[in-house]
Amino acid sequence: RGTALQPLFKMFYSSSKVGDPRPGQPYTGGNFCAFLPDNKEGQKTAMLLKKAFENGLTFQIKSCNGEERVTWGLIPHKTSWGGGKARNGYPDAQYLREVCTVL
Repeated sequence: RGTALQPLFKMFYSSSKVGDPRPGQPYTGGNFCAFLPDNKEGQKTAMLLKKAFENGLTFQIKSCNGEERVTWGLIPHKTSWGGGKARNGYPDAQYLREVCTVL
């Protein structure tokens, strides 16, 4: 196992906007953590993920049991350092290539 970059996203409580499931309704934020290998490809991917975040593409608001919540969007993230692809973790030899294609 090598070293890892660990982006942490803190989403605060706010109100949803036009295009969200229920515009104007408050939603619950949360802390979201992802993992990238600390190498050239991982650093390049981190910069692309940062741009996606700045453009509002990283998260989406979903309605769950009548409550609006922030969830991961369509960009895949590794939320665990272990467990393999099935558990959104490593090892996953294709991940960096796949996420860069999406970005």
